[in-house]
Amino acid sequence: MPRDLVGNSSFILKRLQTFEFLHGLDHESLAALAKSAIWKVFPPNAVVFWEGDTESNLYYLQYGSLKVLKTSPDGREQVLRFLDAGEIFNEVGVLAKRPNPATAVALEESGIWLIPRHALEEVMMRHPQTALQIIRNMADKIINLVTLAADLSLKTVEARFAKLLLDSAEEDVIERRRWTNQTELSAHLGTVPDVLSRVIRELTKAGLIEMDKQYIRILDRAGLAERAMIRGE
Repeated sequence: MPRDLVGNSSFILKRLQTFEFLHGLDHESLAALAKSAIWKVFPPNAVVFWEGDTESNLYYLQYGSLKVLKTSPDGREQVLRFLDAGEIFNEVGVLAKRPNPATAVALEESGIWLIPRHALEEVMMRHPQTALQIIRNMADKIINLVTLAADLSLKTVEARFAKLLLDSAEEDVIERRRWTNQTELSAHLGTVPDVLSRVIRELTKAGLIEMDKQYIRILDRAGLAERAMIRGE
């Protein structure tokens, strides 16, 4: 990304104009939101917000990547989702006026715009359709969490991993970034690295995938879909 666009308020104004849930807002309202936005850069492993925090903002990830997770009392992590540049998150914290339900951590240096709740509330009071659009956006993510919960309880680690690869691949290739190491993938899949290592060895031995330091390649999509317990692939 060009350096002159990083943290530039004119950039966030242009991005706000493209957000589906802000369609229909007048320029004055969008400009007010852009003016209220706060720019922050988080280094790798920095916490963007903690579960239980009461200060709520809507976040826009301009560059970098994050993971959103829950932590059990014994310290075990369950990664709920990974976030890439261009994504919006924390709608629940903004709309529900409750403590944040999860923790967000930077996987690499990440530049994030924070749009304060009070600024959004002012817009939603004047434009109720904006609130409905945000709710629809949030509903899609809730459906994804329900799917994750069902997969964790009903599918094997092999099936969950195979489905993750199928969902993530572009032309049957997944670029190996920081969160595609076995520790992060295990946390996302609700298992431990040793179990995931055995699954990877089995899928590789079966000729369904191959892995190197840079990429994971799907060699047999139909076979992998069968392991993922997906019908009709």
